[in-house]
Amino acid sequence: MSGRSFLALGALLASSLTTVVLAPGAHAADALLSQGRPATASSQEGAGYTPAAAVDGDLTGTRWASQWSDQQWLQVDLGRSANLSRVVLTWEAAYGKDYEIQASDNGTDWRTLRKVTGGDGGTDDLAVAGSGRYVRMQGLARATGYGYSLWEFQVYGSAGGTQAPGAVKVEGGQGDWRLTVGGQPYTVKGVTWGPAIADAPTYLPDVRAMGANTIRTWGTDGSSKALLDAAAANGIRVINGFWLQPGGGPGSGGCVNYVTDTTYKNDSLSQFAQWVEAYKSHPATLMWNVGNESVLGLQNCYSGSELEAQRNAYTSFVNDVARKIHSIDPDHPVTSTDAWTGAWPYYRRNAPDLDLYAVNAYNGVCKVRQDWIDGGYTKPYVITETGPAGEWEVPNDVNGVPDEPTDVQKADAYTKAWNCVTGHQGVALGATLFHYGTEHDFGGVWFNLVPDRMKRLSYYAVKRAYTGSTAGDNTPPVISTMSVSPASSAPAGGEFTVRADVRDPDGDPVTYKVFLSGNYASGDKRLVEAQWRATGSGTFAVTAPQKLGVWKVYLQAEDGHGNAGIETRSVKVVAPPVSGTNLALNRPATASSSQASYGDCPCTPQLAVDGRADTRWASDWSDPQWFQVDLGAAKALRTLQLVWDPAYAKSYAVQVSDDGTTWRSVYSTAAGDGDVDTVPLPATARYVRLQLTARGTGWGYSLHELGIYG
Repeated sequence: MSGRSFLALGALLASSLTTVVLAPGAHAADALLSQGRPATASSQEGAGYTPAAAVDGDLTGTRWASQWSDQQWLQVDLGRSANLSRVVLTWEAAYGKDYEIQASDNGTDWRTLRKVTGGDGGTDDLAVAGSGRYVRMQGLARATGYGYSLWEFQVYGSAGGTQAPGAVKVEGGQGDWRLTVGGQPYTVKGVTWGPAIADAPTYLPDVRAMGANTIRTWGTDGSSKALLDAAAANGIRVINGFWLQPGGGPGSGGCVNYVTDTTYKNDSLSQFAQWVEAYKSHPATLMWNVGNESVLGLQNCYSGSELEAQRNAYTSFVNDVARKIHSIDPDHPVTSTDAWTGAWPYYRRNAPDLDLYAVNAYNGVCKVRQDWIDGGYTKPYVITETGPAGEWEVPNDVNGVPDEPTDVQKADAYTKAWNCVTGHQGVALGATLFHYGTEHDFGGVWFNLVPDRMKRLSYYAVKRAYTGSTAGDNTPPVISTMSVSPASSAPAGGEFTVRADVRDPDGDPVTYKVFLSGNYASGDKRLVEAQWRATGSGTFAVTAPQKLGVWKVYLQAEDGHGNAGIETRSVKVVAPPVSGTNLALNRPATASSSQASYGDCPCTPQLAVDGRADTRWASDWSDPQWFQVDLGAAKALRTLQLVWDPAYAKSYAVQVSDDGTTWRSVYSTAAGDGDVDTVPLPATARYVRLQLTARGTGWGYSLHELGIYG
């Protein structure tokens, strides 16, 4: 091999052009398909420079030459469709600087397999992927003032090969890829799939009506056939997912050891192979997707050098799976999804058998293109989850919880995301937007296009992106300027006010519902209908829950046509005010025990009488315990208020004393439920004590505040 050839071979890693002098047949697995086949061209320079001269096997004696202008082409008819692997162009001095290698099944409709820019003549040995009967060099720009001139145009591949009906391929070359289905270009216009498989026949017609052609799943097993059948019946393809630990984000699904756990890996490989074999010929299968966010999730299982070893081992196993799938199913691509483009270097290093990459991008989707460029990647990608910004991507609101985007902002986010995907032409092959789900809960309202089967503004934004129009559609009410008052001091059991401007673009009558979610207060993500009343002019009086903490309040406006606008704000529920003076404020407090260190501790008794809701006293984790406060002198008492931490008392008595020695009981309960206890305290005394006899949790007793009012 010449010195120039070594240099050109090195350029393979950095350029779309491979310029290497190799003897025909150097790739033993390739067959030379073009030699002696019929060739035609857009023009020829003269009688001695016919197209046939470029396919006669003479590398130095005969050549084709075009007229002296751009946009010239040379093509060869292979006689029947073939699976193509290489095209070798041996240029004369008049060479093409910019050109494309194209293929066609009929000689009329062409698809680009490889684009070369900045060519330097000599011999271009180009790897291609695709199929076709006709192969063409389409000149775009000459390097000299002459035309295009080829000593030889050689096409290699599998003679007589044809794709399986509906076979899916990643075709083209660096920066000019496309996905094809049955040889036809296919852009993934998809949604992630949420409903139960049994409901697929109900919802998939609507998915298709949105303009979507693809759904994505996270797991594939014996139940998947019904979904695939329903998808095929509606002209929809499926990205079949395979779940791997710790998928789905932080720590989800366990922490397997990819370095040492060969049993888990072998079992997974066997199971995946079983379902690939089962569904490889299903007309709905589009591609296989191995894993979901595990490179990210491993950071919650390991750290330091062990984390690095696990990430390398995981992505190496992904490659094992890809290789196994390819051996069973050569007609569908394999990808792997993670939550950040920072996972791509691991795939590049350890998973060369992936046909394309995939990423869950959410609000960062428009940064993926630059990440791909900066990383110098050599494979295309699909976006597997994107849409509105998630909890982890937005600033906190006045109550310290993530500030959920409005309906309008969510709809705009889908539009922006799709524009960024389609803007990376030849590299981004489409997206499955998140999420076609019906759950009407905290996460469902944040992300779902059809929560509780109600279509959102986001639903129509996706439809407009995929079809180009929503003309004639009846669309949801639009809620704006929603506010809650008081936002940070709504009294438990009292009322707070919700205000919003609501308009329906179609002039439909609007009906309302108000919901509350305790996700941040109790971890309960359900939406429960609130007690509320309309007070006119877009205002609503809503009864606050008894449980303290930050709640989400949702205003839902429905138009009677299956559409809903849903807006949400947070409200902080606090202990209801008690009239009078807090006689216990900053008075000396003592207790049977207190935690010196745990979480936010030390949690001394004095912190329960400091007037602050964000500090607390906490006892040891045992029964019984006591807490008392010295008011300094005998005083007339009227009301006691206890603001409990989640570690509350189920059973306790309130005692008073004049001397701190002799106590008399004035109140007791065995049915405490935490949050806030406001009890009458008709007594005159200097000391007040809680005698705590049964905990409501496995922890100790903990009070944010004890107030005594007189």
